[in-house]
Amino acid sequence: MAYHLGLPGDSELPMKAIRFHEHGGIEKLRYEDAPDPHPGPGEVVVRVKACALNYLDIWERRGLPGIQLPLPHISGADVAGIVESVGAGVTHCKPGDKTLVCPGLSCMQCAFCFQGKDSLCRRYSVLGYLTDGGYAELVKIPAVNALPYPEGLEFTAAAAIPLVFLTAWHMLVERCRIRPGEDVLILGAGSGVGSAAVQIARFFHARVITTVGSESKIAKAKELGADHVVDHSRQKIRDEVKNFTSRRGVDIVFEHVGTATWDDSLSCLAANGRLVTCGATTGYDARLDLRHLFAKQISVMGSYMGSRHELLEVLKLVQAKHLRPVVASVFPLQEAAQAQAMMEGRQHFGKIVLTVE
Repeated sequence: MAYHLGLPGDSELPMKAIRFHEHGGIEKLRYEDAPDPHPGPGEVVVRVKACALNYLDIWERRGLPGIQLPLPHISGADVAGIVESVGAGVTHCKPGDKTLVCPGLSCMQCAFCFQGKDSLCRRYSVLGYLTDGGYAELVKIPAVNALPYPEGLEFTAAAAIPLVFLTAWHMLVERCRIRPGEDVLILGAGSGVGSAAVQIARFFHARVITTVGSESKIAKAKELGADHVVDHSRQKIRDEVKNFTSRRGVDIVFEHVGTATWDDSLSCLAANGRLVTCGATTGYDARLDLRHLFAKQISVMGSYMGSRHELLEVLKLVQAKHLRPVVASVFPLQEAAQAQAMMEGRQHFGKIVLTVE
């Protein structure tokens, strides 16, 4: 049995969603009717109030080699909204509750899930990737992904938190074990994950060097807590890092750009430094000189999302105002194509968010 929040007229019309029926450019995105989701046992349907964009949404729309997405497809991993209905067995939330959705999906049955290491689950995925996501009026999720809402935040701000802050926290805290006083290079402060990483590194009292793509973003990066900002459109990253660290290099490189920055990222590491990466936006065919790896005794680590527990830790710090979501622009759902075009243009600083009325 499912329990429903009975809003007048809800059942008379199908929900609206942004879907693509084939891969390609932003012209493939359609604002159209889609079937309403219904919760099964252990599931929740959320009425979406805001959904933040991630670059994964663009890759999905363009098409990923070797990956067959269900078509037509609804993207969107970062959702804030109101519980609409719940399936049998769901007791921790009820229709009418505000919720923030954890974007990571795991089996909750394997050894890694039992250890709280959700993102190592062999069935781990992200909401809106192999399932329909939040570019819609309604989205269905596992009940365990319906987290308590961070009170005091607008829906647009709350939606800007989950994926990027969870990713950045897992990279710096769980993988790199960041320590006070360390020098940290964070690529791309203007991106969602970069703006989160700058704040997390600063919270741990690290010295933060970050990069931006234009002079207009320098002040915003410093406002987040960066000690030194490199405008990579006119400065060489490795030269600036060497100058700022008296040629020592940094203890941690926070990498998510890919081949365009890979050589600089490795060159910026101090002896015994560690590089952590979660993405390959500019390409994945990076090279690594093994002599450089063992002679400097550096560590290269991969990182993918994080656990529900880690996201709850982040939310505590957001509530305490130690961390804050950065919202660059807000678009109504029906203007998702314009929102994705802005993301592709890389002129924003922070997260781009869709609102659903």
